[in-house]
Amino acid sequence: MNIILWILQVLLAAMFLMAGVMKAFQYERAKATLPWVKDTSKGLVSFIGISELLGGIGLVLPQLTGILPWLTLLAAAGLAIIMVLAAIFHIRRKEYSGVVFNIVLFAMCAFVVYGRGLV
Repeated sequence: MNIILWILQVLLAAMFLMAGVMKAFQYERAKATLPWVKDTSKGLVSFIGISELLGGIGLVLPQLTGILPWLTLLAAAGLAIIMVLAAIFHIRRKEYSGVVFNIVLFAMCAFVVYGRGLV
């Protein structure tokens, strides 16, 4: 179970770090790549990106160092909440392909919360 959790944590961290960097620091690239960014303020996009960056770091670093490892659980829970909010956002915009991706990421984050909560 621990190996599966680590694989999920690293995959999720990589995805959220890449997405977070693009949203937080490469606004024009995000605007060209993600259709919803055009209709959203730059401040909100940056906030989402920074949240994803911090969550991605939180998925791995506390557990890896052994310093406050319960923060990994909170990072996964926070990212799961972001995915629920993102799914609602995409449903309202009728972007259903985005919703499927959000549900998959939510399930992965929820599994990390469940698995790390047992330890």
